[in-house]
Amino acid sequence: MPKVLISDQMDPRAAAIFRERGVDVDVITGKTPEELIAIIGDYDGLAIRSSTKVTKAILDAATNLKVIGRAGIGVDNVDIPYASAKGVIVMNTPFGNSITTAEHAIALMFALARQLPEANAQTQQGLWPKNGFMGVEVTGKTLGLIGAGNIGSIVASRALGLKMKVVAFDPFLTPERAIEMGVEKADLDTLLAKADFITLHTPLTDQTRNILSRENLAKTKKGVRIVNCARGGLIDEAALKDALDSGQVAGAALDVFQTEPAKESPLFGTPNFICTPHLGASTDEAQVNVALQVAEQLSDYLLDGGITNALNVPSLSAEEAPKLKPYMAIAEKLGSLVGQLEGDQITGVAVEVEGHAAELNQKPITAAVLAGLMRVYSDTVNMVNAPFLAKERGLDVREVRHDREGDYQTLVRVTVTTESGQRSVAGTLFGHASPRLVELFGIKVEADLDGTMLYIVNQDAPGFIGRLGSTLGAADVNIGTFHLGRRNQGGEAVLLLSVDGTVTEPLRWEICNLAGVKQVKVLHFA
Repeated sequence: MPKVLISDQMDPRAAAIFRERGVDVDVITGKTPEELIAIIGDYDGLAIRSSTKVTKAILDAATNLKVIGRAGIGVDNVDIPYASAKGVIVMNTPFGNSITTAEHAIALMFALARQLPEANAQTQQGLWPKNGFMGVEVTGKTLGLIGAGNIGSIVASRALGLKMKVVAFDPFLTPERAIEMGVEKADLDTLLAKADFITLHTPLTDQTRNILSRENLAKTKKGVRIVNCARGGLIDEAALKDALDSGQVAGAALDVFQTEPAKESPLFGTPNFICTPHLGASTDEAQVNVALQVAEQLSDYLLDGGITNALNVPSLSAEEAPKLKPYMAIAEKLGSLVGQLEGDQITGVAVEVEGHAAELNQKPITAAVLAGLMRVYSDTVNMVNAPFLAKERGLDVREVRHDREGDYQTLVRVTVTTESGQRSVAGTLFGHASPRLVELFGIKVEADLDGTMLYIVNQDAPGFIGRLGSTLGAADVNIGTFHLGRRNQGGEAVLLLSVDGTVTEPLRWEICNLAGVKQVKVLHFA
């Protein structure tokens, strides 16, 4: 039974879901990093919020860890590159608090438009400042949306319901999707010039860091009001302070800061500035939703292999996983075969699928090929870290999908590029479940790839198989299965045999010295 640790405060229904699904769960919160290091090795999964910092030291101690689930969107507290290198999947729950965050952005926009916090404070002081606050309507105004993904699209729909016009900047927003959302797709400069309100809904990347820089703030319409409920670092806070002081920006509302917790900021105390302490996801509904989602996602992976909302591996639904499992099995075996035969000579890999395999999600199939291939370099490789290991080694990886009909109902082909040219192996599924090699470096051969096997290239000639059998028998090595293929009569032949027992290096050399033998390798398959 897989075992999960919930290390941050979370709705108790999350633990209940784990237990109902058949996952052993411990709820142990408030531990120091040292205390977490001492216990993390016992767990297959880790469910966190924002308090637990999953560092290299914790990942090194997490010898059984397979998956981390963040109940929420931000994963700044997880070292994702190192988790990937360790073969640990990192998931988040990007949709559980989408509505909550979108509503908070709309609430801050209204607060700016009507100066609600200042009016409230002065009224409670007994000043009755009825003539001191002149707000603006949002109806008919233009909202500039920087980021039109899940949360941004919700904000857009709410803004359209308020009879606003919406202009969106998002490099990934297609014209068709913009029409569907009812927004105008624009470049950033156009948005800055048109918008009466600007709200940000984009992740923090090298491309989006300080997207509202001093230079871009100067391009805005004078009197613009800005809301950020996304990530700190999207706005140059010092430049925003100056823009508020000059009146270029009429008001700003931030729920996120470049440094959090924000104990100090140049913006604090600035007129027409509103801030909240990262409350975007802070509603009862959102806290429940993200807790339930992370429990379901981790359970799906640990029990069925389903991968949802992963940040470092292709997604694979719980429904897809059983269908893809046999295809991933043959893919991993083919990758292992070429990896063991070609090793350090490989500079590129192409994964081709046709037939039934071409109708499936190819990303997990490719990841399985790389996992098998990279196992010659690392004994801890899996589908998560294999693509990163391949990238580190400079391997060029390509995917090809064929719609054509071939000799087999399904076929997976792996072609590697080496200094001496390209070498290709192919496999299929017998009975839609049993992996079988059908082609090896241009030679037709049918073979199971399992256990310890001998790969022998020899000159096709009478008497060779008898001599080989005698040599193995004399060494007390039994032949399990025997698979032979050749290019033509009397030409080059390939022999794959599974054996019971250990093929020692002296025995391998003895086989190498048999007449007609060109190459002998000992292969190992899971």
